[in-house]
Amino acid sequence: MKKRIIISVSSDLSTDQRVLKVARSCFNNGYDVLLLGRKLKNSQPLVLPYKYKRLRLMFNRSALFYAELNLRLFLLLLFSRSDIFLSNDTDTLPANFLAAKIRHKKLVFDAHELFPEVPELANRLKVKRFWEKLEDSVFPKLTHSYTVCKSIADYYKNKYGINMKVVRNVPYFYSSKSPEIKLNYPDKKIILYQGALNTGRGLEWVIEAMPFIENAMLVIIGDGDIRSELEMLTTKLKIEHKVVFLGKISGETLHEYTPSAAIGLCLLEEKGLSYYYALPNRIFDYIQANVPVLATRFPEIANIVEKYKTGFLVDHYEPNYLAQVINDMLDFPFSTTHFETTAKELCWENEESLLMEVINGQ
Repeated sequence: MKKRIIISVSSDLSTDQRVLKVARSCFNNGYDVLLLGRKLKNSQPLVLPYKYKRLRLMFNRSALFYAELNLRLFLLLLFSRSDIFLSNDTDTLPANFLAAKIRHKKLVFDAHELFPEVPELANRLKVKRFWEKLEDSVFPKLTHSYTVCKSIADYYKNKYGINMKVVRNVPYFYSSKSPEIKLNYPDKKIILYQGALNTGRGLEWVIEAMPFIENAMLVIIGDGDIRSELEMLTTKLKIEHKVVFLGKISGETLHEYTPSAAIGLCLLEEKGLSYYYALPNRIFDYIQANVPVLATRFPEIANIVEKYKTGFLVDHYEPNYLAQVINDMLDFPFSTTHFETTAKELCWENEESLLMEVINGQ
């Protein structure tokens, strides 16, 4: 009988590229996979080669959400056949840690970010302290764990003495770029953002710069807490004809849209260490699509962009300045002739063996 791995995450799965890749790698390496996530009102349908279950919760915000999520996960993990529990991020760790301890099962942990340092917790000190206390209690006991970049691994090594492996959130290698143009705005070059629409992603800066950018469209793919605020800002500036919100697009088809762009965006505000140490997957998605990036000069991001020469880095964001940088990138296109070679190096096929070392490790 195949070994059973249950993978838990608090997202709705459809756009969670990292979790979907991890689940597929486990499935392809002979595991019986059960993926657990959430069911939201706007959740898109999924077609996956392995089993999955989405939990429809009564609460979707506040402490009640995390309490209900972990209670539901705990009961499922307690009574489901499994050999390994894989917890994604600190918000699913209580249920996984307790169930693994009670059932004497192997626990694997994937830190997507520095959870207590996310911008959403910056002004919620009691909530932040709760998650810090939880990590203080559980992290020193973790024996099988990995994260998205070296900076986060070093942070937890220094704080708790644990050795997290690094499995970067890179996409699969696409040997042929999509010939079909998914984003077609005649005589307009496309400035693309793809990802969650949450605080600290720098989208306000680019929207405010758009009045000074000619012959271009800002296309925003994704959804999140601040979408309505961004749409109101677009309306306030009277640039609805220059900014398009496409909403969520599944991870399975997103790579078909990215090659249409002239510039990909990865701008982050310095709102805590989680963003400062971030290495977003869109940095690598743009490389796969032969799209140069305009990114924030944070350590992990800068390391990739400078090492592989994949775009332009900025560290201030006034509208006129950003508009000048973007106009220059549009007028003098960045060479991407080396992106194909870089894409072959920075792809999931090369990270998968590192992942399976953690999953299979004793």
